[in-house]
Amino acid sequence: MESFRIAKLVVFISSLSYLGVTFLKNYNSPENIEKRCMLKFEKDFKNPLDTSREEWDQILDLADKNYFKCMGKNQY
Repeated sequence: MESFRIAKLVVFISSLSYLGVTFLKNYNSPENIEKRCMLKFEKDFKNPLDTSREEWDQILDLADKNYFKCMGKNQY
């Protein structure tokens, strides 16, 4: 009876570990990182009609820098 409890515990810990590794692998995939960064900075790319061209260029530059920083890439 004791060996059955130990076996259940081993199966539970193994399953939990597998689910954790699978989640982290999926969460940190390049596609999901890109989706999260796009959603996070999507509002920066919307152009209000009353924005001047110079101001809009500054907004886009800042949004690009933040996006690449979120993606973990260096922008030169």
